[in-house]
Amino acid sequence: MDEVPAGCLKVFLQRDYSEGMAVKFERGFPRELEGRILREQFEQTIDHINSLYRQAEDLTCASCCEGCFACLTSYIFLCCMKTHYEKKTKEARDYIDEQNDTIYRPKNLYIVDPMLRGLRVIEIILLNTGPTQPATLSI
Repeated sequence: MDEVPAGCLKVFLQRDYSEGMAVKFERGFPRELEGRILREQFEQTIDHINSLYRQAEDLTCASCCEGCFACLTSYIFLCCMKTHYEKKTKEARDYIDEQNDTIYRPKNLYIVDPMLRGLRVIEIILLNTGPTQPATLSI
């Protein structure tokens, strides 16, 4: 795992609690990103991340059955199979990785998976470029 190069600016998007405790992040466009990425691209990314976390927390018949079956099997079931929540958070992580590779890293930006920050914030790192500093970051 590479460390963030020294001197990199970090921007944080806070959780939006205006609609309750559901995982949702503010979609306001940080002024630090102006001129680095289009507002529409940024908002589309945040909206999709919010959508994936909303789907992860949806109470469905399948998620209720998962819980009941886990209880009936003394939770051994959870060792053998991924839950709906785990699948959706992995989908969110994969989406963030794909967005970093195709949109953000080429513009010297990097979005950190919100799960690594306890779903409290989305951290965006503004990577410095230069002959002595790496332009990539893998976490």
